[in-house]
Amino acid sequence: MAFYGAFGTVLLLLAITAPAAMAFGFGGAMAARSRIPPVSWLGRGYIAVVRGVPDIAFFLFFVIALDQGIEYLRHKIKCPDWTEPLRQGSDFIVCQAAKMPLGNSPQWVHEAYGFSLAVLTFAIVFGAFAANVLYGAMRAVPRAQLETAEAYGMSPRQTFWRVLVPQMWVYALPGLGNLWMVLIKATPLLFLLGVEDIVYWARELGGAKTPRFTDYPHPDWRMWYFLALLVFYLCFTRVSEIALDRVMRKLTKGQATSGGEAQRKAMT
Repeated sequence: MAFYGAFGTVLLLLAITAPAAMAFGFGGAMAARSRIPPVSWLGRGYIAVVRGVPDIAFFLFFVIALDQGIEYLRHKIKCPDWTEPLRQGSDFIVCQAAKMPLGNSPQWVHEAYGFSLAVLTFAIVFGAFAANVLYGAMRAVPRAQLETAEAYGMSPRQTFWRVLVPQMWVYALPGLGNLWMVLIKATPLLFLLGVEDIVYWARELGGAKTPRFTDYPHPDWRMWYFLALLVFYLCFTRVSEIALDRVMRKLTKGQATSGGEAQRKAMT
């Protein structure tokens, strides 16, 4: 049952991470195109740094750094009289009250905390890629349309939200679609973050079991478990391709793009 429930964990991760990554991406793209230099540097730096670091390295580093950062702040608040150093060799030691989560917390709290860190890490990483896609899509909207909006008396804010943002999606969707596919394939990295996902249970349940350790001994079945994962991911990505294709056809209707032109000719 834990193996079956892990499929729900993966789907829940995608359902939460996708909009969260879009929020990070939209914020990063807006910051990158800002006319205020420090804000623009922040947005461009976020995109460059996260995209330039391997995903696995970032996942492993960020989760540890964030977890220790939270415990450090809690330690300063809850244990001000602590005199021992926090760094003792390679160990990071805080008082028990500052542990996150607490050692006596229920198991579901530990799992929810680990899952939350995983969602935040995925959102930050894929948000940087989404920011790069959205930034390019904003630049792809014809400048003449923005100038026309300004000529009609629209403010820069109105031009951005009523003209630029609605039209940029047709340019951004191909890149966002590819990013969605990469996000689906990256879900096995949950295993590296300590979350018991489908890869973890496929390895655990599929490995050879002897009567000494279980009431259900069996030989090595990992090939069959991972074959089931292969089918699951192929089916999921195929459904995603169909959905993205339909969204693309809807967005390109009436647009001055190759897809919109093809629809116009098909109707005439």
